Amino acid sequence: MLGTQFHVRQCEPKDGPAAYHVCLKTGDAGEDATHLYSDPEALGHIFVGPYLRLEPALAFVLEDAEGICGYALGALDSARFYRAYLDRWLPEIVQRNPAPSGDSAQWNATDKLYYEYHHPKIYYPDAFRDYPSHLHLDLLPRAQGQGNGGRMMATLLERLAQLGSTGVHLAMASTNLRAERFYKKLGFVELARVGAGSERSLYLGRKL
Repeated sequence: MLGTQFHVRQCEPKDGPAAYHVCLKTGDAGEDATHLYSDPEALGHIFVGPYLRLEPALAFVLEDAEGICGYALGALDSARFYRAYLDRWLPEIVQRNPAPSGDSAQWNATDKLYYEYHHPKIYYPDAFRDYPSHLHLDLLPRAQGQGNGGRMMATLLERLAQLGSTGVHLAMASTNLRAERFYKKLGFVELARVGAGSERSLYLGRKL
């Protein structure tokens, strides 16, 4: 948007709801996922909340006059983060969100996330050990195509390097070709493709 001023800053506790909103609005392979989830916080409980709670020093937001329009969230040591995610974050989420029952073929997108809370799947194979950190980056449409993604990535990668990280990886929907081009332009390389169909994920990594 011509003339719009964007600002990258450290995420603050009060920014949680806005960051959750960005997650929902970009949660369908980069597109708006509002129509998919009856619980608007369901995605954020996996991709935003634990990072704000467990890794606040690696949480950054992008802001303009309308408010928060993007975030870059990281974890310095993925193995340590996932232990904390399982031990310190998920228990309270599980307590508030019962597991779905009945025929799983009839579950909606929210049901599937609730099931994941109760039966978490952590994908961090030995092949990723050269990329011990990981990150999530999402921008609302109004913030895209103006260099903000690159600025956010530069801020987070610099902080990771300062903290001693030797490499970082990320997961994304394999159908999001625009994001794949963006990350590869920044020096990320393909590490793995996991899953099938609409749930297939692409993992990329970059040395620091």
